[in-house]
Amino acid sequence: MDGERLFCDTALAARIERAEARFTEACSGAARARRGDTAAFARPLAGGVASFAEADSPFTKVIGLGFDGLPSAVSLAEVEQAFAERGAPVQVELCQLAEPSVGAFLTERGYRLESFENVLGRRLGDTDPGEGVRPTHDDELEPWLAMIADATAVADTEGVPSHEDFPRETLIHALRDMAGVRRYVAVRRGEFAGGASFRVTDGIAQFTGAATAPAHRRRGVQTALLRARLAAATAAGCDLAVVTTQPGSKSQQNVQRQGFDLLYARAILVKGTSATSSSGAESRQAS
Repeated sequence: MDGERLFCDTALAARIERAEARFTEACSGAARARRGDTAAFARPLAGGVASFAEADSPFTKVIGLGFDGLPSAVSLAEVEQAFAERGAPVQVELCQLAEPSVGAFLTERGYRLESFENVLGRRLGDTDPGEGVRPTHDDELEPWLAMIADATAVADTEGVPSHEDFPRETLIHALRDMAGVRRYVAVRRGEFAGGASFRVTDGIAQFTGAATAPAHRRRGVQTALLRARLAAATAAGCDLAVVTTQPGSKSQQNVQRQGFDLLYARAILVKGTSATSSSGAESRQAS
């Protein structure tokens, strides 16, 4: 790092948004396989992806728009109809560095601004992984999922309140459907104190969520999970790590202390009944 700040131009933003779209598509496919039905889908939309995993899932959304022209009115209407048939609002997560006309196009179609989330990133280099964090074992998936879900239910209150409120069972399904992630657990006083994960997509380490059990908060668990994943991402050959947080949250503060820079914000634009799903910003699950 050597004190160098990471600047995000439109090319870097497009790279990150493409990776997020690929991740969303993969998770939607995992949900479809788990459910064994045809309700789940992921279809390309103007360089991004429109995904329905299941009702209230963080992978039920549209992401990646604005770097390959406007979606056609016909293609967007088809997506809106598909969501309506499943009883879900259409939620678009729109990067602020995307083509500006996309936002105007969506608001003209009745989308409303509901919230924001921040995307932060840092270059990767040598990082001391520290102690107390390790990859999960094959037989630890169920307790890991339960711990993350229980910790997420007791959200941190710093920063802008999240518009998300996932049902516990839906959250566990989404965590299970996170395709290709590497899961980690922090152990403190002989018990699971926190957990986190990341996925590698085209050289980007996508930090896909973290949580600390309430009894272990403010004990450096989040920092340990961050450093462990940074070291693992470097070893995996990634050149960039990215994370999504709620604006002004403790999680944003934690990642900035570990060298992450604020790259851009996403506007959450919704058409239909109020949405409860987003990308699973790390701040909802971390403290």
